[in-house]
Amino acid sequence: MVVLYHCVSARSFRPLWMLEELGAPYELRMLPFPPRLHQRGYLEVNPLGTIPFLIDGDTRMTESAAICQYLAERFDPQNIKGLAVRPNEPGFGPWLNGLHQGEATLTFPQTIVLRYGHFEPDERKLPQAAEDYTKWFLSRLRWIDAVLQDNEFLCAGRFTAADISVAYALMLAGQLGLQAQMPDAVNAYWARLQEREGFRRALAAQHEAALAQGISPQAAAID
Repeated sequence: MVVLYHCVSARSFRPLWMLEELGAPYELRMLPFPPRLHQRGYLEVNPLGTIPFLIDGDTRMTESAAICQYLAERFDPQNIKGLAVRPNEPGFGPWLNGLHQGEATLTFPQTIVLRYGHFEPDERKLPQAAEDYTKWFLSRLRWIDAVLQDNEFLCAGRFTAADISVAYALMLAGQLGLQAQMPDAVNAYWARLQEREGFRRALAAQHEAALAQGISPQAAAID
C-alpha cells in the first residue's frame, strides 16, 4: 500500500487529492509543520525533512507534481479516470506544462512570502521580499487566466492532474489572503474545483487523520 507523509494543507495535498480522485488505497501519516523542526525523527525517513514523501514498495518520492504523474500511471494505466494526458493526445504538452507550472511557477514565490512574511521571527522578516514575491505570484497567474477565458479546465477538455497541481497553488493563495487579488476567471475555476468529490474527500481524510494522530487539523498558522 502507498504511504503518504503529509502536513495539513501543505504541498502534499496534491498527491492526497490525486489518490482520492483515483480511488487508490493509501495510508496517510500526518506530521506537524514543518516536520524537520517539530518531528526530528522524520529525518530518518526522509533526509530532506520535506513533505510530501511517498513510499510505494521500493519507490521513494519527494516532488508533489511528479508524484501526481506517478500515481496516474501506477493506479490508472489505462487512463480510465482521465487524470493523465497521453503523448498522442493534443493536450499532452499543456498537461505537462500545467503539472509543473503549479509547483515551479506558482507555488515557489508563495514559499518566499510564507517564510519572510509569516514564519520567520520578526527580526528576520523581509517585508519587501514578501511584497515582491506576492506580485510575482499574481503576475504568473496571467497564463492560467488566459487559458481559462475559453476553457473549463487547463488542458484536454477535462479535469486532470495538471488542475490538481495548479489548484494547490490557488489553495495556498487563499491561506495567504491573496484570493481577492486573483483574476475573476481564476477564482471561478478554483471555486469549481472545490466542488469536486475528490477534493472534499481529501479534505476530510486529512482532517480525520490529523485528529486520530494527534496533529492539529488546522493549516500551519499564518499570523
